[in-house]
Amino acid sequence: MGDTPLIELKGVSKSFVFKTAALDILHKADMSIQQGETIAIVGASGIGKSTLLNIIGTLDRPDEGTQHFSGEDILGYNDEKLAVFRNKNIGFVFQFHYLLQGFTAVENVMLPGLISGKSKKNIEKHAVNMLERVELGARIEYRVEDLSGGEQQRVAIARALVMTPALLLADEPTGNLDQKNSHAVHRLLKELNKEMGMTIIVVTHNSELSGLMDRKLTLRDGKIVPV
Repeated sequence: MGDTPLIELKGVSKSFVFKTAALDILHKADMSIQQGETIAIVGASGIGKSTLLNIIGTLDRPDEGTQHFSGEDILGYNDEKLAVFRNKNIGFVFQFHYLLQGFTAVENVMLPGLISGKSKKNIEKHAVNMLERVELGARIEYRVEDLSGGEQQRVAIARALVMTPALLLADEPTGNLDQKNSHAVHRLLKELNKEMGMTIIVVTHNSELSGLMDRKLTLRDGKIVPV
């Protein structure tokens, strides 16, 4: 791990304003995560775990504070530049896989590369390699609706990794899976962290998954604190 954190939040605040009140999710919160760490964000529903993940992943902007990625001030980027940055550097896996129905596994995995302008030949080769890595080499031409739930989530993980991002964000990645498939995804995430040196941050209620991570964090009184 280098001296410069991969992710650094300082003095970050985020509120949601309703008709009668404002809800403070973060209040001058700080966080620092090094390259290669694995982090679980845990805690009760409704405390803002997904909001924090969305800010880390640049899907949402904080109301105030600073946010650096490998020392770069990414909050200074306009929306277009931020979208390019996100496509290149961050992979996302959600509880619902959000795969495109009617398309094959390999076509779904290729999408981030095609969006970024990479050649179809090169990105297809890499997509096939990633599907083989998640043990779906025999399913690359299957339409996603013909795959099991566990297989669909592994396609989603392959899609998140096809650009070889420095950071993988996962929001309840096994929330819709049975125990057997959950174990397989947990094992895969840890293997990928070791093989690729990739930083992984998961929001989860699953104690097994959170126990595999290097650190656990939660939100308390608007601050990001260790568990």
